[in-house]
Amino acid sequence: MYVAELTKRRYRGKTPKEIHGPDDVVGLVGKKLRKEKRENFLVLLLNARHEVMSVETVSVGSLNASIVHPREVFRSAVIQSAASVVLVHNHPSGDPEPSEEDLSITKRLVEAGDLLGIGVLDHVIVAGRGIVSFRSRQLL
Repeated sequence: MYVAELTKRRYRGKTPKEIHGPDDVVGLVGKKLRKEKRENFLVLLLNARHEVMSVETVSVGSLNASIVHPREVFRSAVIQSAASVVLVHNHPSGDPEPSEEDLSITKRLVEAGDLLGIGVLDHVIVAGRGIVSFRSRQLL
């Protein structure tokens, strides 16, 4: 009840952003992430209509690494009763290709989301030379 009231107040008079694909994700957080000099890992919390409830920073790492734990990724999603999430992080190096660590943590987060009943819709990597969507590449 409390979260629902806060959500109503937050979006009163505003049209919530809907996420239909990686371009919507990049439009929402891409500009900020491309400027970052360190790796940032964000999670977009979505309601059942794929409207963004909030954008949470899970981790800020070093130039080429960020520590991400499922507990931290899903904590806000559980508290805010998110229906699904979109994972987003940047590669300050400029190369958007996913590393082995990116593939491994994504698999782990999808499994954790399945256990919690919170779907992971996509994992988007934003970099200076482009973006990679795990969903578009059928890596989820």
